[in-house]
Amino acid sequence: MTTAARLRPLRTGVVVGLSSVLTGALGGLVWTKVRGDRMAPWILGRATGITAYLLLFALVMLGISLSHPNRAGRGRSLPTRMRAHVTLSLLALALIVLHIVVLATDRYAGVGWWGALLPMNSHYRPVGVTLGVIGVWIGLLAGLSAAAAGHLPLRLWFPLHRIAAVSFVLVLIHGLMAGSDTNALFGMYVASGGIVAASAANRYTAKREVLGAKAEVPR
Repeated sequence: MTTAARLRPLRTGVVVGLSSVLTGALGGLVWTKVRGDRMAPWILGRATGITAYLLLFALVMLGISLSHPNRAGRGRSLPTRMRAHVTLSLLALALIVLHIVVLATDRYAGVGWWGALLPMNSHYRPVGVTLGVIGVWIGLLAGLSAAAAGHLPLRLWFPLHRIAAVSFVLVLIHGLMAGSDTNALFGMYVASGGIVAASAANRYTAKREVLGAKAEVPR
């Protein structure tokens, strides 16, 4: 076993430990700030929603990198990036679930369980909330397609997995339409959406170039 392989569990433990300490510290700070505040559930719901969006942004960017024709030469090894992709997806799912539960159980939010799970059932900004609901269901479908990757041919599961991009777009618009602080976060949404669009265009162009080069090779 190489030295790098021996150190990998130690590095993982350090990262998990530091992440746990940081999460606990931030959670404690937030709790002390909003404790006893009637708006605490709403604040928590917004915080988890924004964090989940940023995780989804990172997840989509990493997915684009993994599907890029030049992925072998991009940063760390493919297995490491695949593990990071899975980890990000689980973290995003956990934050999304917490976001839904908090807002569904907060009477002030005006969303409710039906509004959080089904289209056009929210009293609060029904169109914006509905886009988020549909985005989450599509994201779950993309996640299930990834789980089936080892059991289905690539030509079947990969096109289904690519609908994760649709989920990201819907969640972005959901943030713009349903967020109470959209003006303050408008730059974040525009910047993240632009980065994803540019990265996706770069991947598409690179793929066309690779296919064109293969077509020109004499047979």
